[in-house]
Amino acid sequence: MTYTELGSTGLSISRLGVGMAEIGFQLSADDVETTRRVLGRALDLGINFIDTAGCYGVAEALIGQAVAGRRGEFVLASKTGHMTDGCSDDGWDYESVLASIDRSLQRMQTEVIDLMQLHTCDIPTLERGEAIRALKDAKAQGKIRFLGYSGDNEAAIWAARSGEFDVIQTSFNLVDQGARRGLLQEVRSRSLGLIAKRPILNGVWRAESDPDPYGNGYGSEYFQRQKKVAGSDRLPGEPNDRIAASLGFTLGHPEVSVAIVGTKNPDHLQSNISIADDPVSDEFISAAHEAFDRFGGSWEQRS
Repeated sequence: MTYTELGSTGLSISRLGVGMAEIGFQLSADDVETTRRVLGRALDLGINFIDTAGCYGVAEALIGQAVAGRRGEFVLASKTGHMTDGCSDDGWDYESVLASIDRSLQRMQTEVIDLMQLHTCDIPTLERGEAIRALKDAKAQGKIRFLGYSGDNEAAIWAARSGEFDVIQTSFNLVDQGARRGLLQEVRSRSLGLIAKRPILNGVWRAESDPDPYGNGYGSEYFQRQKKVAGSDRLPGEPNDRIAASLGFTLGHPEVSVAIVGTKNPDHLQSNISIADDPVSDEFISAAHEAFDRFGGSWEQRS
């Protein structure tokens, strides 16, 4: 497993991380043993970055029950802001953000969260400042260590330029390259950490059918995009394995600190690690840039 520093935080993290949305939304509160097998296997294999959110169903509670006893082995990131129990103003007021952080600490059975991110709030909310002030106060109280923003497009660029955040999380993959229009440069120039979400684009690169025919999630949009970007022939230097092509592209950008992938299957972790440790060629990355710019240069990031 390859490791890197998360921006300027001093945190050493694996370049492949576990995203908890799939577990949180597809498992139940009783699935502690399944979660323990997945996260335990990840830790045993050297993956030491876990990303979740207060609104990911039962994800935070399962983390607490499954791996609280191994807390010293991983960097823990969560998200706060919306869908908070008993909150007002969509969860972005000062009191609701603090309450959400306290709830996350309790659920995950930890004394401190390494990275707490504001979860996809818009620029007016960021400019109002209540949510950012709440994060700063929580940090002063020792409840969180670093501040992050999770989001896309202009809001992510605003967050990167603000000087308020240590880490940005954003969508970045073969068919969602909007971060190349400014965000990657901002992250690089400010030595910020960057978490790439959806790096395997829901597994649709060169898929034969739409995994989400009713358009209820990201898969359908990504499927339509990839038909244009991928084309009928392989791109120059493209790996034969479509997951290797997808994950390798995202991790092939040095601005990306970690790519988070969700799974309920422990066996998938080993193959993902092998892919993450086998970089793709510069030829393929350049070809993928050109293909995206040709067909999807105006596509916004999927928020």
